[in-house]
Order: sequence, then C-alpha cells, then structure tokens
Amino acid sequence: MACSNGHIDNAKMVFSFLFTKWKHESENLGCIQLRLLIILFNRNELFRWLILYLSEKKEARFFLLYAQNDSVFGNLKKCNCMKYIGAHVSAAGGVENAPANAHAIGAKAFALFTKNQRQWVAKPLTQESIDEFKSNCKKYGYDPKHILPHDSYLINLGHPEKEGLEKSQDAFLDEMQRCEQLGLSLLNFHPGSHLNKISEKVCLSTIAGSINLALEKTHGVTAVIENTAGQGTNLGFTFEQLAEIIDQVEDKSRVGVCIDTCHAFTAGYDLVTEEGYNETFRKFEEVVGLNYLKGIHLNDSKKELGSHVDRHDSIGKGFIGIDAFRRLMQDARFDDIPIILETPDDSIWAQEIAMLYGYAKA
Repeated sequence: MACSNGHIDNAKMVFSFLFTKWKHESENLGCIQLRLLIILFNRNELFRWLILYLSEKKEARFFLLYAQNDSVFGNLKKCNCMKYIGAHVSAAGGVENAPANAHAIGAKAFALFTKNQRQWVAKPLTQESIDEFKSNCKKYGYDPKHILPHDSYLINLGHPEKEGLEKSQDAFLDEMQRCEQLGLSLLNFHPGSHLNKISEKVCLSTIAGSINLALEKTHGVTAVIENTAGQGTNLGFTFEQLAEIIDQVEDKSRVGVCIDTCHAFTAGYDLVTEEGYNETFRKFEEVVGLNYLKGIHLNDSKKELGSHVDRHDSIGKGFIGIDAFRRLMQDARFDDIPIILETPDDSIWAQEIAMLYGYAKA
C-alpha cells in the first residue's frame, strides 16, 4: 500500500533528524543504526530518496553495507528494473576472483581483463581457474550476457604494418578463445588506429578483416566494438565509422557495439541536454542500429564536448553531469545489457551503483 505524500515528507524529516544526530556520535553511521533506518524506510517510495540523500552526504559506508548485506538491502538490490549495472573489477590473483569483487560492490554486471592488459602474451588459463570462475558466476548470479570482458590495450586491429597487425590479430584471437573457455559471450575492444600511415577507409576495412579472422576460429563469442573519443589516430569515434566496420563483418550475428558515454561526448555527441541525448541515440539507431548495442561504459568526462580527449570522471562530477545518467537509467532501450562503470575512483563504485539503481527505480 502506498504512503501518502504527507507520510513520505514526515518520514524524510525523521530520517534527516536521525542522520544528523547519529553523525555527531560516530564518523560513519553504524550497521545497527542503518538496519533500523531501512526497517523504517521499507517503502518503495522512499528508497530512491534515501539513496540520493546519503549519496549527497557522501555516506559511503551505507553503500558498502548495502552491497554486502542482502538480508538488509535485498529489496533495493533486487529492484524491479531491467538495468544491469556494474564496474570493471579487478581479476588480480585469477579471473575466478572477479565475480566476488563485483558482488562486493552491489553489481549485477561486471567487466574484467582475462589476462594482463599491458602484455602481449600471458599464461593459458588453468582448468581450475576456469571451473572456479564459472562456479563463482553461478554462485553470485551473473549471466554471461551481463559480463563484458575487455581485451588488451596493446591490440590494434587496424595496424598499418604487417608485423604489428599479425601480432594484434594473434593476441585478439587469444582473447576471444579465453572468453570461449570461460563460457562468456562478449568481448569488448577498441577498434584500431591508422597511425597516419594508411587512410581511414583502409584502416576500417583492416579492422573488419581482423574481426572476421577471429570469428572464423571461435564460436559463441560476439566481438563488441567500443566507440572511441577520436584521440590521436584512433578510429571508431563516429557512428558512421562503426557502421562501416560492421558492414564488412561477415557474421553479423556475432558483432556488436559498446557505447562509452565519455568517448561519445568528447567525440562530439551531446548527451547533456534532453534534445542532444535524444538526437544522439536517434542517430545511433539510424546509422548503426540498436540491435547491435551489446553494452555501455558509463563514465562522466573531465573534458569538454567535442574535445576528442579520453579522460573519464566520476558520475555527475564532469562535463556530462548527472541528468544524462538519470535519463539513461530510465531509458528502456538500455535494459538487459551490461552497463559498466570505468570511473576513476573505485572507492565509490558501490555508491555510484546504488545511486544509479535509485534512478532506474524511479
């Protein structure tokens, strides 16, 4: 049964009073106090307000407790929305550790590197790591379609030189095969760079050819092209470039796109205003097609619109601003795909995730 507006306002006043009082008694709210507040606030109308209030107060301990305690915060974590929000978590010590790291911050999706992203060659995955990864995904409820692994930053599938291209193609195939072994269905990657040695058109065709080679030698894994900011000679910063790559991929059932909000913004796509947001995704649908959208990297930007500089910022702290992320969370076009934070301050990921779920539930 819904609360009246008057009851909601009274509850907010009570909470604000208790929060202020308890803050004088301890640096962070205690677990027992938080349990009491959630019992008092166990109404859907109040959950979003509670999250935003604590977010504004920077009460990070609340979000960590929320993420780690299903019995207290299960109602919020299991909100009736179709958004799957997470972050690019650490796989230090083995890929099998990534699902637990994601669960610890309240994520319903996650990204990871399946090998050291700064090295060309890595040891093969052991069967033990593979089995534990799959077991932990099952334990914490992660579906492969909500896991978006990222390939090595060294790979350039559009490399203009034979040696560099073959090295990149071999490394990309290894990344795809690792995803196969782990039972994952997506691999996110930056398309490539022409290095001022070949034309953009030739580079885009080379990228598509590299994707085709990997798809021929693997099964069940979709190659997910990430849009770029267009920094330096990187391609993939316009929807037309993404479409040109996809047009040349032979198996279109196994190619997709991940939209990075920071990259899109600094590439020149306005996400700040409602008109700009609507036009950006109207154009994406027209040029690429929403059927190819397999994931989102959710980042604010430290640089201005159209700057072509890739510098991520925390949600609501940069030039994109909070309204764009609130709008995206309430947009049904982005349901049931991994929405991944790559924001710079991992200490507030739980807070950012909880805040975004609050917007999604509104």
